[in-house]
Amino acid sequence: MGTKVLLVGSGGREDAVARELVKGGASLYSAIKNRNPSIISLSREHIVCDETDFTKIHKFAIEHGVELAFIGPDPVLETELAEKLMSSGIAVASPDRKAARIETSKEFMRDLMTRYSIPGNIPSRVFRSSDEMKNFLIKNGKEYAIKPIGLTGGKGVKVMGDQIRNMEEAVEYGSSIIERDGRVLLEERVMGEEFSLQVFTDGTHVKPMPVVQDFKRAYENDTGPNTGGMGSISGPDGLPFIRKTSVEKALTIITMIIDALRKDGSAFKGVLYGQFMDTENGPVVIEINSRFADPESMNVLSLIRSNLCDIFHGIAQGNLHKNVEFEKKATVLKYIVPRGYGTKPEPGVLSVEGKSLPSNLRLYYAAVSGTLEKVEMSTSRSLAMVGIAHTIPEASDIVEENLHLVKGNFYVRHDIGSREMMERKTSRTMA
Repeated sequence: MGTKVLLVGSGGREDAVARELVKGGASLYSAIKNRNPSIISLSREHIVCDETDFTKIHKFAIEHGVELAFIGPDPVLETELAEKLMSSGIAVASPDRKAARIETSKEFMRDLMTRYSIPGNIPSRVFRSSDEMKNFLIKNGKEYAIKPIGLTGGKGVKVMGDQIRNMEEAVEYGSSIIERDGRVLLEERVMGEEFSLQVFTDGTHVKPMPVVQDFKRAYENDTGPNTGGMGSISGPDGLPFIRKTSVEKALTIITMIIDALRKDGSAFKGVLYGQFMDTENGPVVIEINSRFADPESMNVLSLIRSNLCDIFHGIAQGNLHKNVEFEKKATVLKYIVPRGYGTKPEPGVLSVEGKSLPSNLRLYYAAVSGTLEKVEMSTSRSLAMVGIAHTIPEASDIVEENLHLVKGNFYVRHDIGSREMMERKTSRTMA
């Protein structure tokens, strides 16, 4: 029997992790909040609980003699789970609470970048008074991203000139955050193409993954409300509309942040990912996150050649020396979601024909329960379908050609990775 690995989390991101761990020889023990049928089918044992109930999960891990743990969702990283597991002699391939502040506190992240003179920072300011914030906005005259300090699930940030149409709405939204949280973060708005760069790190060594772009808007042509992510794309050699020099600089920024955390007494071990904007002046940091991205993790894990269980051991033990290898192919992920997702979701039941998928397609189960064949949707994302090909449009076509394998009342963004989208993006970049 292989290493006993605890996996915390029950979304599509964790399903992808689970499959790679089992493929790498691990015996899987899962703590899940919804009865994800794929993760359950891969697990020797599982517990259904609130994923932030670290006491119950710690007890489950001890009872089953777990040797290695990986934590998926960001709210769990804000609990004492990692510390509790390590204090019991269990190796953990995820950051502790102190290191996870790089995500759980946007104020801490900006301050760290400032203190260590890390490039790519954005001018920002924290306000605790609505009147002070209002006076600053009026006097400054610039557009800002208005953010809660803590976790938002990808849905709490609103940008002036985009989701926020005028000064009145900006003050109202910022004030609502102050009233709820006691403070709000304003960051100068930057323009460009966003991209995500994920890395494995043991606190010293940094191993990058392929660069990915996520699409958060609910509707086609990037319209509608923000969501946790409707889909994502990666290319065989980067993304054609993101400059390679920007990706290289982004990796340097991530490495400097990891070095700064170590020097600051908060050594980071696990998966770290940066969300960047490729501006005319180079990449700037939109945010730094202390775990796999969702959905971008599924793009890279669909391509990984190295043994993920070995990687997690290297992270936990501080000896992540070997290179991590990925197939040089394109991927396109499209999330299947309930009708009305992003506004008023209407969950139902999906029929899935998943037993004979083509080799160039992956189907991951997300916030669902039921069985592998009869999926009970929640109000969140349901299934992630990933096409793998030599080009991004070809990978998009693979998803489209196989959507018939899922039957039911659902919505999907067909435009993600399409030829029309890629032509529009590349032509804009060349101009």
